[in-house]
Amino acid sequence: MISAIGRSVITGLGTAGYATRFFLRLVLEFFPLLRRPRLVTKQIHFVGNYSLVIIAVSGLFVGFVLGLQGYYTLNRYGSEQALGLLVALSLVRELGPVVTALLFAGRAGTSLTAEIGLMKAGEQLTAMEMMAVDPVKVVIAPRLWAGIVSMPILAAIFSAVGVLGGYVVGVLLIGVDAGAFWSQMQSGVDVWRDVGAGVVKSVVFGLAVTFIALFQGYEAKPTPEGVSRATTRTVVYASLAVLGLDFLLTALMFS
Repeated sequence: MISAIGRSVITGLGTAGYATRFFLRLVLEFFPLLRRPRLVTKQIHFVGNYSLVIIAVSGLFVGFVLGLQGYYTLNRYGSEQALGLLVALSLVRELGPVVTALLFAGRAGTSLTAEIGLMKAGEQLTAMEMMAVDPVKVVIAPRLWAGIVSMPILAAIFSAVGVLGGYVVGVLLIGVDAGAFWSQMQSGVDVWRDVGAGVVKSVVFGLAVTFIALFQGYEAKPTPEGVSRATTRTVVYASLAVLGLDFLLTALMFS
């Protein structure tokens, strides 16, 4: 048992060290990518535009639920006029970045892992190396920066659509005063403290989710079973990383 524990610890430390060096290598590839922006814009379209529908629809229904639950809770204390503030703060601070990151991991993260894993299984990455083309520069790095750019935009769309969903339920269906709904939101939401915190969270989540997806795909065994296991690990590790980072960032920003 002691040998097994030691072997697991050594293997984990080795993997963590290799992942750190791999991450630093991707960071160093940022400035060379500025000379080839089409590589990044193409991947932004792939990971961002194709995730737009599920993000928007999910944000709408989350706004519906927040409008209903928020009204039922605030109505007990006669504060239903603060429904707009409750919906906006919940979405901008927490639900927008977190739910968007979880949906992004389930849709774009698994797609990236499967794509890179299949390229490795089909020996496409090896063929690129044989042609003196670095696959990290051409394949991996553009996808990482595309995920970092796409996540804040998707989180902003999620929050905006969610606020509209809360407005539809709270104002149009339940009958909360529209002026109070918007005025409470405008006076209570701070641009830098609330919206800025959500943007910072979404950038960090985009970095974490995209890197985990790419690393799992790059290190997947070149077999169908290996690719499937790497895809599963992407969802599990990315979801845990998002929730853990959300707690740390919230503690740092609002302590």
